[in-house]
Amino acid sequence: MRLLPNCLRMLGVASLIAASAASQAQTWPERPVRLVVPFPAGGATDAIARVIAQRVSRDIGQQVIVDNKAGAGGTIGSAEAAKAAADGYTLLLTTSSTHAISPHLMPRLPYDAIKDFTPIAHLADAASVLLVTPSLPVKTVAELIDYAKKHPGQLNYASSGNGTIVHLTTEAFKAQAGVFITHVPYKGTGPAISDVIAGSVQVLIDAIPSGMPHVKSGRLRALAVTGDKRSALAPELPTLAEAGLPGFSSVTWYGLYAPRGMKPELVGRVHDAFEKAAHAPEVVESLAKLGGESAPLGTPAQFAAMVSADSQRWARIIRERKITLE
Repeated sequence: MRLLPNCLRMLGVASLIAASAASQAQTWPERPVRLVVPFPAGGATDAIARVIAQRVSRDIGQQVIVDNKAGAGGTIGSAEAAKAAADGYTLLLTTSSTHAISPHLMPRLPYDAIKDFTPIAHLADAASVLLVTPSLPVKTVAELIDYAKKHPGQLNYASSGNGTIVHLTTEAFKAQAGVFITHVPYKGTGPAISDVIAGSVQVLIDAIPSGMPHVKSGRLRALAVTGDKRSALAPELPTLAEAGLPGFSSVTWYGLYAPRGMKPELVGRVHDAFEKAAHAPEVVESLAKLGGESAPLGTPAQFAAMVSADSQRWARIIRERKITLE
């Protein structure tokens, strides 16, 4: 008979916990929100984060403060965000690099990309553009593939570094096209672009906003974009799929995470605030200028499923192409 009061007491505690979680969700945010960006200020991820954070701040009545914690390919900032309290006041805006690529390249990653985070929202995507030096006698993807097959080992491609999405995307292109082009890694795309313009390296896949000005000036030639649809910044360019590589698509996704253990009610509130902001007209316009676009509306579960599929795809490319960070 003495078990009944204990059961009632446990039910009461559970009810209080549930009520506290619901109250926390209803009152969020009561103070400024820290948005960790694990990449340097001034880069694409930082720019996208600031555009979205500005609109969220306006909508929720509290400042969303972008905090750049760069280093080790985004893993330092991601690890720091993972250790924060799951109360909605520390969030992480990150990319494919930290959650779909690094787990397969860094055996001592300081976080578990799945277990240490709560997926919140898929916010934006950005495709890239396939560029060649103008001295190369090709004007289409088909001509590039044909030239590479007729001159095996004579072409070089630049990347922003080993294990970057630029590196992986180009290796995926090579695999599907059946060509051999030598990889030349750089520390960033700035010096890489200079060498492609000079002609010492012939091929580069780069972000559309940074690559297209060189195309318009005649210093580079653009052949196609890497996304599954044409870019508003260069609508004249076909996708690689349209240009002869069926099903090819590679985009950098931008997503929002919280530390693990965030309550579902709070997840929903944070998700709604950021997804609403990502689809606000002025944000959509700003993202387009950055070469990105708002991701389709979806749920946290759909975001997690997308990341899982993307991760599996890059894991296969990394394994089959024997890609390392060295």
